[in-house]
Amino acid sequence: MSPARAAAAAGPAETIFGSVKSLVYHDERSGWTVASVAVRGGTPGGSDTATVVGSCTNVWEGEEIKATGRWVRHPSHGLQFQADAMECVVPTSAEGLRRYLASGIIKGVGPKLADKIVDQFGEKTIEVLEKDSGRLKEIKGLGEAKRRAIKAGWDREHGARDAMIFLQGSGITSGASAKIYRQYGANTVAVVKENPYRLCTDVFGIGFLKADDIARKVGVPKDSPQRARAGLAHVLQSLAEEGHCYCEKPELLLEAENILSIPMDVLEQALADAIADNRFADDGGRIYLHKLHRAERIVADRVLALLDTRASFRPIAADAAVAWVARKLSFTLSPAQDRAVRMALESKFSVVTGGPGVGKTTIIRALAEIWCAKELDVRLVAPTGRAARRMAESTGRDAATLHRLLKWNPAEARFTYTADNPLPADVVVVDESSMIDVELAASLFSALRPTTTVVLVGDIDQLPSVGPGNVLRDLIASDVVPYTRLDVVFRQKTGGWIVRNAHRVNEGKGFETPPPGEFSDFFFVPCEDPERTLRLALELVERRIPARYNLSPLQDVQVLTPMRKNLLGADNLNAVLQQGLNPHGPALHRAGRAYRVGDRVMQMRNDYDKDVFNGDVGFVRAVDPDGPSLVVDFDGVEVSYTASDLDELVHAYATSIHKSQGSEYPAVVIVLATQHFKLLQRNLLYTAITRGKKLVCVVGSPRAVSLAIRNNETVRRRTALAERLKGPLSPLVPAPAAAPASAPPPAP
Repeated sequence: MSPARAAAAAGPAETIFGSVKSLVYHDERSGWTVASVAVRGGTPGGSDTATVVGSCTNVWEGEEIKATGRWVRHPSHGLQFQADAMECVVPTSAEGLRRYLASGIIKGVGPKLADKIVDQFGEKTIEVLEKDSGRLKEIKGLGEAKRRAIKAGWDREHGARDAMIFLQGSGITSGASAKIYRQYGANTVAVVKENPYRLCTDVFGIGFLKADDIARKVGVPKDSPQRARAGLAHVLQSLAEEGHCYCEKPELLLEAENILSIPMDVLEQALADAIADNRFADDGGRIYLHKLHRAERIVADRVLALLDTRASFRPIAADAAVAWVARKLSFTLSPAQDRAVRMALESKFSVVTGGPGVGKTTIIRALAEIWCAKELDVRLVAPTGRAARRMAESTGRDAATLHRLLKWNPAEARFTYTADNPLPADVVVVDESSMIDVELAASLFSALRPTTTVVLVGDIDQLPSVGPGNVLRDLIASDVVPYTRLDVVFRQKTGGWIVRNAHRVNEGKGFETPPPGEFSDFFFVPCEDPERTLRLALELVERRIPARYNLSPLQDVQVLTPMRKNLLGADNLNAVLQQGLNPHGPALHRAGRAYRVGDRVMQMRNDYDKDVFNGDVGFVRAVDPDGPSLVVDFDGVEVSYTASDLDELVHAYATSIHKSQGSEYPAVVIVLATQHFKLLQRNLLYTAITRGKKLVCVVGSPRAVSLAIRNNETVRRRTALAERLKGPLSPLVPAPAAAPASAPPPAP
């Protein structure tokens, strides 16, 4: 905790009143404000003026403020008032009004014109601006156009203030209120009153329960059709976050009834209305969010079209090509690799799957060499930046993320390459394809010409995509798409125990350890006690691994765990790892977290404006606690965050195994305990082990390891892609009408 925070925690809360003399800093996005305030009654230090720090939207010089908080002594800036809550009221004194109008609140009104307005109307100035602006013509030399501009500027600023007062009166924090106002602007109050449930989808960080609470405060009846539709959408969205594409109709209605406690007939009518409006889709009793139904249909239709269309280039003689690439790269393909290369050369759409060390990268490299030698337009892509960089390093050719390949256009909230503007590529090779969810797959396949050749490479035994769908596994299960499964492990010269144990886990076997004296890149440290497991993990990260392997604990060692909560969850591990590895220095505090220079952090949502995506990992390079703001370096690209953006970031010294998909790390420490029993599955442990490049160390309960290896009953995701590839289930219906301009960009 910083000295200022410690002092704040110790001092009693109180309320102060005063007028804003000047704004030292104000962030329009977050509302974070540092102001010089003339305090009524003075300060504890005997001065008439104090620095007040806190969150307040649309504050201007000259305004009167009421602030509740504590006096603290900042180590650099001295005595200041740290406000937990701050609200502004328009001043009433002539001097306050002059400063207020001259502060820039109304564009075009400077000190001289502010003096004229206040001299003319005195304490009735605000009443004139709000209710009788026609009287502005009493001011000599003020034309009609200028009077209209003054009135419009006044209405605009006070519309924002009224919106903020309304939102905060509905129990929404100032930071969230600022986000909502940025989303809807002048329409904020109208939108929230008309349909507060829009906040769930339009504003990151506001979920259904919060929106439902707001709805009750603005008068939405408990059994209203609007609430029923929102509750049904919440159930479907929650299932989508678990990876499912649809829900059976009876289950959906029962779950919504349980959450909402409203009559079943209201829910049934709300469901029928949502289907009629194309917000949901009913596909033989399977209820989808419309976007997921459409995405699943698009993937099936586009894959079949790709399979049925000839390539954009003349057929390549597979025998000659395989012999040529073997000579060029000086290696011999295994029989399975040979089949995979031939299949990719002879098929329009194919899949290559297999575990670590089986030669998937070799196939990508061989295919790229062959196609590039034919001067074809070949695109190498992967879902994440790290996977794309590995692809580029292993092939010696450019590789991109899928988002950058398709070129997201923030101004139009859509990808540049679409069905109407297809990507000019002869071949697209996608690595780490198990990570692709159904919506991203729909965007990719829609953007390809029917003549494009596609190869998907991935490991179907890893965890499926974080988003809904199970695309790679469904493509293989359909028996429509040609595929090759690689199962011969090529031993690495430097050990190879990571690969060996990954395959043993995948086969349902326990860990194997090398004979005494033999080099190993894999270790298991058994420990049943969670407290001791935590200490062992910290010791490995902070001392033992750096000392023995010359690896940086901050840059090179990643801790993985099955879940976020509990003693051995990512949240607590991050807190204790930060305390051990990076405890000192200026910090920016947000939601119980302290962000410091050097911290490893992860982006938690796609932010197209910043060009960073869910799962991207970076390091904090600069922190301004007074701003408040920080800068994160994502592999050489620096991105700025204000206080209101920080809910997009979490610390990433430790992360969930799900979030590690597509990434590799020099060293991985996997923490497993029986407290993780709900998530202990074979594919989870397998995915975690395959994240390590040079070293994997599993720390924790032998019983938990055994439970994970034995549990191969993974939750089957509710998808229908494999069935659609075999035969259409229902027609592809049109998309819903375009959302209003204030709606967010759709997820790709």
